[in-house]
Formats: sequence, C-alpha cells, structure tokens
Amino acid sequence: MKTKALRQYGKNDLRLEEFELPPVGEEELLVKIASDSLCMSSYKSSGQGSDHKRVPADIAQNPIIIGHELSGEIVEAGAKLKGAAKYAPGRRFSLQPAMKGTYDAAGYSFKYLGGCAQYGIIPKCYIDQDCVLPYDGKSWFQASMAEPVSCVIGAARASYHTEAGVYAHNMGIREKGKMAAIAAAGPMGLAFIDYIIHGGRSPSLLVVTDIDQRRLDRAESVLTPEDAAANGVELKYVNTAGVADPVAALRGLTGGAGFDDVFLFAPVPALIEQADAIMAYDGCLNFFAGPTDPKFSAKFNFYNIHYNSTHVVGTSGGNTDDMREALRLSAEGKINPSILITHIGGLDAARDATLRLPEIPGGKKLIYTHISMPLTAIDDFRALGQGDPLFAALAGICEKAGGLWNGEAEDYLLSNAKKI
Repeated sequence: MKTKALRQYGKNDLRLEEFELPPVGEEELLVKIASDSLCMSSYKSSGQGSDHKRVPADIAQNPIIIGHELSGEIVEAGAKLKGAAKYAPGRRFSLQPAMKGTYDAAGYSFKYLGGCAQYGIIPKCYIDQDCVLPYDGKSWFQASMAEPVSCVIGAARASYHTEAGVYAHNMGIREKGKMAAIAAAGPMGLAFIDYIIHGGRSPSLLVVTDIDQRRLDRAESVLTPEDAAANGVELKYVNTAGVADPVAALRGLTGGAGFDDVFLFAPVPALIEQADAIMAYDGCLNFFAGPTDPKFSAKFNFYNIHYNSTHVVGTSGGNTDDMREALRLSAEGKINPSILITHIGGLDAARDATLRLPEIPGGKKLIYTHISMPLTAIDDFRALGQGDPLFAALAGICEKAGGLWNGEAEDYLLSNAKKI
C-alpha cells in the first residue's frame, strides 16, 4: 500500500513523500491515520536530528515519520492478531507513543509509523506493551489530544508530598491545597488547568500566571473562574509582566504561606527561581517544560530543601494509564480537549508548521492527514469565508460552539475539503 508521509532525513530536513509500505507482519497492524496534533517535541527533534536521543543515527538512509499525537483506525491485523476484537478492522484507536524500557517512540524512531502520515504500520513492540488503546469517541481530534492531556495527568500524579518522620512519598498533588501554574496560559497549560479543575483531585486555590495578556484572556474565556468555583476551585489568572516583585505578589495570594504544588511550563531560569521561592513547607515543584540545552541549569534554594522539605520533580510524557484516563475523561465530557486547538491544516501544511512551531501563536495545531489545506487559525475562518465557502461554513459551525473546534466542524471539513 502506498502512503504519503512527512519524513525526516536530518536536521530540519523534512520531506513530504509518497512511498510503499511493506506487507503487514503477523504481529503488526496496518492502520489509517486520521489526525495528528503537532507537538513542540517534534519541533525539537526536527532541529536536533540524530542528536535527539529518540532519533536513530541512520535517518539519512532510513528516514523516520514524524508526529506522535495521532488517531486512526485499524485497516488490517497480522495473522497472529486476527480475531482480537480490539484489533478488528475499522476499530478506532489512539496510540501511547512512549514505551517502557526504550527511547524508541512513534514520531521519532520508526520508518513506517508516525502521525504525519496517511497510513502506517504499528510494530510488534507496541502490541507487546498494549500501547494501542481502543477509542470509542466520535471525533478524531479528541483521540489526538489524548497524548498531550496524558502528559499533564502524569505530571499531577508524579508530584508528591511527605510526612515528618515518615519515610514515604504520598503521590499526587495535595488535595484542597494551594497550587500555582507558572507560564501556563499556553496549550499545555490549558490542558493542565482543565484537568485540575475537572479531573478529580483538585486544590482549593489555583493561580495561573503568564506574561502574555492575550493568552491569559483566552484561557480565562474557555476555563472560567465561575466554572472552577462550581467545582470547588478558586481560580485566579495573574499577569506577572511588570510586577516589581512577583514572588511577594504570588505568596501574598496565599497569605504568605506559599504554594503546596507549583508547576512550571517554561524552561526559563528566572522562572525556576521564582517557582522555588513561592513554595510552602513540603512544597513540590514540577518542572514540566523540557529544555533543549543538555546543560540547562538554574539556582535552587537548598536551605529550603533541608529545613522546609521542599522538593522538585520532572516529568516528560504520560504513561498508558494516563492516556486511558485522558480518553475516558474526554469521552465522558468531563474535560474539553478542543480548548487546546487554535489551528487546523492538511498534511501538506505539516512540514512548515513543524519547523516554525514556536513562531506560530496560539495553541495546538491539528493536522488532518488525508486533506490538503494551509495551516489556518480558527479565528481567521470568518474573514477567509468571504472568498471561500468551506471556511464560511466552518466559521459558522465553530461560532456556534463558542469559537472552538468541534465534531461537527471536523465532519464537515473531512467531507468537503480537497483531498491530498
């Protein structure tokens, strides 16, 4: 079977190509990819090439397919997998790209598996680790969003607290405690806020900071303090740009006590020091943002580590249970992954969008792999609709949904957009 896919041959060398897939192996799956959400990790690996720990050394001769936040359906199961209901042709799935015991992952390491493709082959290693997760929802974008949402679920579960004189870590955020999310008005921050408010264990206070007022305004419009209050969380958005003493201002919101849980969404040394300084006794700092510099460092207060039991953790990605939780919460309507999405495009938009990802404002960029369409902001649909009936229709559908991407818009797009 032929497929079109975005393949990486070297540093910043991405090529949209058509090629033949090999026959499916007896413990492999041939799958049709429906959508892929572009991740900043793909931008980083595209720039680093084989210097990235997940990318093989021989990609110049054996290119890999990029993209790991994918959704799709099974086309054919190998001989040893036939008869299993979860691998039946037509079964929808989401993929957990990170496997245990290896750095290999879809979107970084495999010649025939990645999200920016029309078709792919899921190898035996993913079958062995039960990483092909059945998806019962109606919209592809929700399954693509499961991987980024799983990352924030994993972060919340990886944070921990202690008890004086007891040598044990109590895993997870402090329920009914005080939490700060620093530099958190971007797409991953929105996913985190949504999960913290609606996912189960929640703090009594959540303070979200950023220095971009437009991002804060959008965050507050889709995740409102009123909705948070209805779920038992006092939610405050704070712009720290121009604040003379952000530490004093933030600690003041807790009566000077500090925050039990602090999550940092930007790899900036000054923000690490700020996050360190606002922690309460037994406070946990989760360094969520991944730096690209292997020598990245910042000052940390070891006096507080010793006397105030403060500590730091770092997480990268979520595990399979986190993805199952993301799919469940989405299917039940408890979280709304559409709030992350600000741009839509076809497979022919993926190369440029990936290489320019930090320059493109807004949230997640969602690629539908079987259509041709420039990467387009949802906010621009109405203006573009003056000359294009496709965008006029999409604008009307999204406006009915409060300006958000949704299942009706996805169905219309896939039925009416130009095929690639």
